[in-house]
Order: sequence, then structure tokens, then C-alpha cells
Amino acid sequence: MIAEITQQDSANTLLNDYIKKITGQGFSGDTDTSYATRIVTATDNSIYQEIPQAVIYPKCTKDVQVAMQVASLDPFLSLSFGPRGGGTGTNGQSLTPGIVVDLSRYMRNIIEINEEEGWVRVQAGVIKDQLNDFLRPYGYFFAPDLSTSNRATIGGMINTDASGQGSLVYGKTSDHVLELKTILVDGTELNTCKLELEKAQVLAEQTNRVGEIYNVVLNSCRDNRALVLEKFPRLNRFLTGYDLENVFDSEMTTFDLSRVITGSEGSLGIVTEAKLNVTRIQPFKTLINIKYDSFESALRNSPFLVAANATSVETVDSKVLNLAKQDVIWHSVSDLISDVPGVDVQGLNMVEFNGETPEEIEGKVTSLCAQLDQLIANKEAGVVGYQLTNDKSDILKIYAMRKKAVGLLGNTKGKQKPLAFAEDTAVPPENLADFILEFRELLDSKGLHYGMFGHVDAGVLHVRPALDMCDPEQEKLLREISDQVVALTAKYRGLMWGEHGKGYRSEYGPEFFGDALFTELRKIKTIFDKSNRLNPGKICTPLDSADSLVSVDDQKRAWFDKSINIQVRESFENAMNCNGNGLCFNYDQDSPMCPSYKVTKDRRHSPKGRASLIREWFRLQEEQGVDLLATEKTLIEKENDTTWWERFRNTQKKRKGFYDFSNEVKESMDECLACKACTTACPIKVDVPSFRARFLNLYYSKYNRPLKDHLVAGVEKTTPLMAKVPRLTNFFVNLPPVKSALKNIVGYVDTPKLSVPTLASRVNSALMYDEAQFAKLSKEEMSDIIFIVQDPFTSYYEAELVESFITLISKLGNKPILLPFVPNGKAQHVKGFLKEFKSTASSANEFLSRIARYERPMVGLDASLVLCYRDEYLKILNKDELDFKVQLAHEWLATQDWNSIGRIENEVPVKLLSHCTETSAMPQSKNVWSEIFSNLGIELNTPTTGCCGMAGTYGHETDHQENSRNLYEMSWQHHTKNMASETILATGFSCRCQVKRYENQKPMHPIEFIAKNI
Repeated sequence: MIAEITQQDSANTLLNDYIKKITGQGFSGDTDTSYATRIVTATDNSIYQEIPQAVIYPKCTKDVQVAMQVASLDPFLSLSFGPRGGGTGTNGQSLTPGIVVDLSRYMRNIIEINEEEGWVRVQAGVIKDQLNDFLRPYGYFFAPDLSTSNRATIGGMINTDASGQGSLVYGKTSDHVLELKTILVDGTELNTCKLELEKAQVLAEQTNRVGEIYNVVLNSCRDNRALVLEKFPRLNRFLTGYDLENVFDSEMTTFDLSRVITGSEGSLGIVTEAKLNVTRIQPFKTLINIKYDSFESALRNSPFLVAANATSVETVDSKVLNLAKQDVIWHSVSDLISDVPGVDVQGLNMVEFNGETPEEIEGKVTSLCAQLDQLIANKEAGVVGYQLTNDKSDILKIYAMRKKAVGLLGNTKGKQKPLAFAEDTAVPPENLADFILEFRELLDSKGLHYGMFGHVDAGVLHVRPALDMCDPEQEKLLREISDQVVALTAKYRGLMWGEHGKGYRSEYGPEFFGDALFTELRKIKTIFDKSNRLNPGKICTPLDSADSLVSVDDQKRAWFDKSINIQVRESFENAMNCNGNGLCFNYDQDSPMCPSYKVTKDRRHSPKGRASLIREWFRLQEEQGVDLLATEKTLIEKENDTTWWERFRNTQKKRKGFYDFSNEVKESMDECLACKACTTACPIKVDVPSFRARFLNLYYSKYNRPLKDHLVAGVEKTTPLMAKVPRLTNFFVNLPPVKSALKNIVGYVDTPKLSVPTLASRVNSALMYDEAQFAKLSKEEMSDIIFIVQDPFTSYYEAELVESFITLISKLGNKPILLPFVPNGKAQHVKGFLKEFKSTASSANEFLSRIARYERPMVGLDASLVLCYRDEYLKILNKDELDFKVQLAHEWLATQDWNSIGRIENEVPVKLLSHCTETSAMPQSKNVWSEIFSNLGIELNTPTTGCCGMAGTYGHETDHQENSRNLYEMSWQHHTKNMASETILATGFSCRCQVKRYENQKPMHPIEFIAKNI
């Protein structure tokens, strides 16, 4: 079972020498040759996989320069490099067999802003949304808008000349680049900007490296100007990589070398800094969501909408719309895109107007609405309805839905998944409907399903056919479709790539450029990188080079995946389905997704990273002849057949440095907080805690478990015993020698104190469940009973909360009954004790199913444990539905009549901070609490927060103290620092413990607050 990959396989001698050399020359960033990092970096948001030799993470331009200068020395001339940003490309632009230069980890500094002149200077690793969050207080934004804006870097946008929504008005990234700082393959620093043609000619006459580049590019673009203008279609989404046309202005009075570098996909140099122009935010917005009876109607109606002088016109088809409706994000927009009675909406156009004043857009909006009313009345153009919104937050919700819906395409059921490989074609907008109809005929003729969305104002539509790349016949279809779409695009005088760059589609470059102009591209590549060492194979190769362009037929992720047993693939679908869209790299610190990545910025510690690692682990286990599913079944249903001695011996070998890829996977899994944000926030629903638990169960069949895992897994057995003598237990646990032993031997800190007095002494015996007595009760006598389902945290460490809930239930006119404590098993699952968890779940299921027969509500207080019944129980017990349902407190409270309670007099502001697991799984929970408090006359402030950093036992483990604190400071501390002047409430037990640890003051649960004030 142990995958033996030698250190020599991970990094050869030349590579090690290179790493040592750059470190010795002052490279201050990180270097990583581990197999785990290489596997995680081997994919992007495309269908391809290319394992690099190593990954380096520069911290500044000087680091990049050092890396390139050393690489230009013998014996390192055979090394190649590929710059990487957010890794969100859909065509494999950042994949390389050489050394990845990842600028996203550290180079995220916004260097300066000039408000008066409207520009900003940034490092290449700055994330698009990060930049706009910085610019917003100044009244500016960086205009090119991408669906991946919360993880796409500026450097990546520059290298693919990215664009998106609103490009008709705002243009592409290249339209906003004022200056670039680029490091060439030999370490030369090249600074470029728009110059008067005479100045560019002077530079071209210099006899240095910069002069040679200016000379070749200037002459190539000038001498072929007429051919360029004739060859390239007049489109908003003009041809990228390399932009031979727009290096000159229309009058040929200026020359800008940055235009060639922008869109070059890192094949000419490594962009480290950029000066960008920024756009004034227009304060007034209106969005009109227009609904259609067919997608064709939506497409054919788009020129009419563009003529209305809108800022942007976006479209989605019914496939994308219906996927969004099945996701938690639909809750945020369901009232903004409501159904049309009696009509099946098959298409949606989203038309946005912006203006400096309300009057500036009022006339346009009124005119368009009047025309839409007429179309609806006359049943013309397929328009069946529309909705209008002026609220900026609502508009953002709608666009967030559309952005996520793009990723949701990858979560369609079955083996065939919509794939991005020929999906950013651009044609003149007036040709779009006819082009798409032929495109659909092509896909329909092959019996394929697909989703469509895009920017109809610019003639760009994303079409993602569903294919199973593990099926050789369907892989052949990918080539057939690609070739036919190239021909179809040419027929409609369009481009194969209108937004997402070339990458592995570079082989089609000669067909679009023609031999003469493609030769000019090769001249430019030659002067920048004559040995083809920068992102080799992308866009073009140097003149006289024997190297080939990359191809759509090149190595794909599926080539690795299909070597995994099909039963394993199906069983671990929640890992196998990851398509690399990278939403887990969301930079927003207040998003619950994904705390371990946010705090480490290490992509191994992300859902995508962990899915990549576990897939490779499956493959390597297959190579070793291990039957994973049979082994897992034995471990859960019988006994581990590996002896204690064998586990001890394997553990000792690990300590001595014996290489096993399993240990690299384990290192990544250890950083997971098991918060489950990925199960809902990820559009593919990559469920890391589920496959992590299964991995740990298998891993520890071969290695010894640490003592702390046994203590955590047994917490529901030991805590009730300790609670019999709570004062003695608290005294003992807080003795300095015991605390030291827990920290240094067990690896556990800040143990919470047991409640004194205990819950048992707080609750009247008449409120305790007695099965014999309950069997005698009539339905009428049971009519007001509410069962409280205990959990180990609130029952034994926060008995005052359970007592408050009992009080509140009584005040609402019901009779609370405290069920006996029955272990839930969540901790066992988190630590991968699946045999024990199955036993615990079976017992709890049997007990709670008996209680369910009374047909009265069962309510629990801790979100993690209550949600465990709804998720982990179904999987371990192999059920589609349980015979019982446990509600969370707010779910039950929302159904109650609060008129009998009255209003609470409260002058201090009240703020509720939500548990991240609850927020992810139940996005409406904050709204429910707000409504409950509104009934009591209190306005509840519910800010968006990420993970507090505690997450069950994660924050108590010694190894995680720094990350736990950093997460708290990142997302929570600015909300809790004013606890003296406002009332802070928190729904999570872990969250309350974390605040108490760092602020020395514990927030109340909202139930405690209500119970104390009514």
C-alpha cells in the first residue's frame, strides 16, 4: 500500500543544484520540489495535466531576476520555466514540464496609486477582487471583469489579455495596461510603456538586448501592417498573442511594446509589475433581467439590447440557470429572478446600465422597459418577462450567481462533464445567433449535452460540451469538435479564442494568422527567447526550432484518472469530480471557503489541492496492487489485518526519512479544519472532510496513531465520566504539570473547563426523558413537547446554554424534554475512526429513530453535530434518508409565535457572528436569526465572517496554534475588539471558545441572550 517514490524521482541533481544556486545568489522566496506540490501545480482549470519539475515562489522582482540570471548559466541552460498566477486558465496556459514560477503566493502588493491621474501600480500576484477592494474607497475600479475575479491574478490577466463582462465599454486588459516590468529569460529587466514612435525608433537602434527586441518587433509590426489589418477581424475581442495590430495607435504615431507582452502567456518573459489605468466607479446602476421562452430567442434579441446603449449584456441558457437553482446560492437571488407563471424560462439576458447620475440612465432604462412591455404584449421576440433592480447589493448577488453557475456546470450528474476546450469563440454580434445554432447542430449531431453562457454584446459565448475523457472514443470527439469549431468560427469571420487565450489550442495559430504573419510571431519569440525556454510550445516556437507546439491531443488529467479502478472513482466521486476551477482559492478573508488555504497560501492545503493529491494517491495505490475498497471494508466491518508491530515499524521508517507519498497526502489532510465549507461553497461540491476521513482510516491501518487522536475520538465517552466530578477535573487539568504534559506529550492546549454546576443539577428531573413514562402518554399529552438532543460540548461545557434553551422553550408555551446524552461520533469521523463512527452512528440512529415515532420536534444546539446527522450519517449508514430529523435551534424557533414574548428593551448594538459550517450548509441561517430578533424589537447586525480558526479540536492542537490565531485575526478579531461597547453573539461552540481565548470574554449564544432578556 505504501507508494515508494524515491527522492530522485522528485528532483534530479541538476534541479537540486539550480535550487541551491539561486538560494545562494539571494533568492528570498520559497522553493519546492516535493511531489505533492508538483502534483497540485500540474493542473489548472483545463482538461490537461503536466507535472512540473519544481515550483518556486518569488517574493519580489529581484527574486525573479535572480532565478532567470542563474538559469542563463551553464549547466542550467536546459531548464525551462512557466510563470503562473491564479491557475484559473481553461486552456492550460500555466502548465509546464519545467519549473513553475508562481507569483501568486507572495507578490500581492499594491505598490502605489495616483488618484489624480487615475492609475495604480501592482505586483503581478495581486488578485483582481483584491485590487478592486483597494480601489473602491478611492472611487475607482479595474474594469476587466472575470467570473474568476476572486482568485485570478493581474499577472494572469495580463498574460492572457483577459476580458469579461462589459468589454464592449471597458475593453480588454491590454486596454488598461500603461506600463509593464518584465524579466526576460536571461534576467534582463525590460520596462515597457507607450512611446512616441520616434523614441521607439531610437531604442530600436541601440546595440543591446532591449534595442534588439524593439528593432525586431517594431519592424515586424510596421512592415506587415496592411496584412495585419486585412487578416484580423474587426472585433471587440481582438486577436491575442502576440498583438501585432495594437502596438501602434490608429495613426501610427505611438508604439507600445507592452501590447506584445500582454497576451503572450508568459512565452516572452515574466511580468512582475504593472501600472494600470483605473476607471471611475459610476455610482448609479440598473440591471434588467430579461426572460425568454428559448435560448435562441435570447441570442437573437441581443443586438436589440446592445442598441439600447447598455454597459453590458450577459446571457445564460436554461441548463446554467437550472444548475444555479439547485445550489445554495439561488437563495440569494430567487426573488430577483422569479419564475414566470405558466412559462418555462429557457434563456436569460442580464442588461446593465451605469451612470454618473440617475438621470443619465433613467431615459435608457425607461425606453427599454417600454419596448420590452410591447414585445411581451405582442408575444414577440420570445420575451416572456423581465425584472428590474437598482440595488447594488442585489446586482452583485445576481452576478455572483452567474459566476458560480459557470463552475456548477462541472457538477452535472454522470461521467460526462461539460468541458472548456472550444468555448470562448468570438464572432461579430450580429452573427452570433446563427453561429450558435450551427454550433448546437454540431453538438446535437454527436448526441452531446452542453451548457451555454457568455457576453452576447461582444459576440462571445461559452459553450461547454459534456464529455467523458476517460472514454477513448469521447476523447476523439474532443479533437473532432475542436477542428470543426475552428472551421465554423472562420466561416462566421470570428476567432477561436476571444477571451481565454490559446494554451493547448496554440496548434490552431497558423490557421488564423496565416503563414506570413505566423512567421512574424516566431521572429518575435526568437528575439525574446531563442532557446524556447519560457512556456515552451505555447503560441509559437522560435524560428529554426525543431520544437513542436502543444496540441489539444496532449496529456490530460483523464489519462491519470482512468488508470484508477472505476469502482474507486465512483466511490470517491466527491474527489474525482474536481475540475480545477479553483473557487477554493477565493481571496476574500470573510468567505468561509477555504480557511486552511487562506492562512497558508499553500495550494496543497485547499480542496483542489487535496482532491489532486488523493487522486494521485489512488493511482499509485493501484500501481502497487492495493484494493482500496476491499481494505476499507475490512477496516470498517472487521479488524485491521496489519499487526501492531508492522505499524510500529512503518512509523519508525517514516521518522527515519523513508519516502512514502502517503505522508505528503497526510500532511495536507492534517491542515484541513473539517469546516465543510467546500461541500457547498465549491461548485463541484468537493467534500474534503468525507474523503479525508476515509483516507485517514486507511492511512492509520499502516501507521501508528498519535495519542491525541485517540483522546479526541473518545471525547464523548470520557467527558460524561469527567463531568461526574467537574471541579476536580477542572482543577487537575489546569495544574501546570498536567497542562505541560498535554501540550508537549499529547499536543493539546487550552482545554475548556467543564460546567459547574453540571447540566444534570440544573435541570428538573421532570424534564428528563423517561421512556417508560412517555410510552403511556397520549398524543394530546405529547402535543407541546420539544425534545432537546444533547451534544458533548454544550451539555458538559456550556450547561448554561442548554438551561437557557429550556427556559426559552417554556416561555414559548412548549414543554422541553431533555433526551439522555447519546454520542454523535462527529469527532470519530473527523479523525478517521470509521469503524467506531459506524458503531456510534448505528446506536444514535436506533435511539433517535425511536424518539421520532413520537412525531415531536427534536432540536440540537451545535451546528457541526446536528449537520453530521444529515450528511455523515447518511454515508456511513448507506441511507438516502434517516428515520429521524434533528433541527437546529433557529430552524425550530423560526416556526414559533413570538407575540407572547413581547419586545426586548436593548440600547447596546447586537452583532451575531455565525459558525462557518452553519453558514456554508445553511446560508439563510443569519436571515432567520435576524427575523427572530426583529420579532423581539432588536436589529441584529450579521456581518459576513470566515472561519474563526478553532473548528472543533483544530485550534486546540499544538501544531496549529499559529494558523488558528492568524485565522481569528484575519476574519474575526475586527468584529470582536469592541466587546465592551456592543453585544457579541456567536452560534458556534468552537467560535465562542476561540473568542474567549483571545479576548478573555466569551460571547453568548443568541438563545442565551434572548433567555436572559425576556
